[in-house]
Amino acid sequence: MTTPYVIGIGNAVMDVIAPASDASLARLGIEKGIMQLIDRERSEFLMAAQSADTDAQKARLVPGGSVANTLAGIGALGLSTAFIGRVAGDPLGLSYAEQTEAQGTVFVNPPVAGEVLPTSRSIIFVTPDGERSMNTYLGISAQLDAGDVNPATFSGADWLFLEGYLFDKDAGKAAFLKAAEACHAAGGQAGIALSDPFCVDRHRADFRRLVAGPMDYVIGNVHEWKSLYQVEDLEEALRLARADCNTVICTCSGDDAILIRGDERVSAPVHRVVPVDATGAGDQFAAGLIYGLAVRAPLAAAGRMGCIAAAEVIGHVGARPERDVRALFRAEGLI
Repeated sequence: MTTPYVIGIGNAVMDVIAPASDASLARLGIEKGIMQLIDRERSEFLMAAQSADTDAQKARLVPGGSVANTLAGIGALGLSTAFIGRVAGDPLGLSYAEQTEAQGTVFVNPPVAGEVLPTSRSIIFVTPDGERSMNTYLGISAQLDAGDVNPATFSGADWLFLEGYLFDKDAGKAAFLKAAEACHAAGGQAGIALSDPFCVDRHRADFRRLVAGPMDYVIGNVHEWKSLYQVEDLEEALRLARADCNTVICTCSGDDAILIRGDERVSAPVHRVVPVDATGAGDQFAAGLIYGLAVRAPLAAAGRMGCIAAAEVIGHVGARPERDVRALFRAEGLI
């Protein structure tokens, strides 16, 4: 069996991470411990303030974005990966593309040159107590469109993974549909993470058409599934979801995950751990799950792989795995 090939499409967001004091947050007008969207002017102000800080040499540039984090996890498990995202030809964008390639994921489209929006970034201030205050400017990544999707990229592709966040723009929707069509033409399976209940609220009709149409698998949490079908009962939401899509995955905030494929329904146990940083838990659940599906593990085993990968990433700061997750799978007899 050849190594499965997974392509992802999503926001290419550079995480700019630096230590900061509570006094610095107050001076910069940053609300501690939350993620807020900011505009270009505010992002440039915070980047300059961070650079001017005496701890600036400790700042780290780490490629991020939901699907990009998932691909990093899948790649670390040994599968071939490629990422379709948009960055500018500025220092952050060049670094994003270079680091992504260095970590083993093909960065499909070159950075965009010329007078364009800057590369997306999340400026993250970390206080001594470990709290992360995130300030995200979406920039050029939110402009990804069908022109960024080359059907030739999907030759030999087995799996496609999309993030719901990009569905906020019509151009992103067009890119999704083109990619799903190309993936199916190559004999692969296409799926999406619903990403955010508020995103689902904004685009419910389009998400419903996507789930019932070209998506072969869909990952969502309890809140996202209920929002999608506008019901209060999870079982009713899952019944409606299964009528629309062959493979339905539901994570339950610390409780066992539910996986439904055709007439098969299983649960995957979650072993509770004390979280250090919950950033990336959903991204790495998707990585473990898609890995399991791609290597044709039983559905329950694929779900358990997702839970193990999520537990690993919340045990440390950062949205990407630090331990050998394959070894964790092996320790549980999953591979």
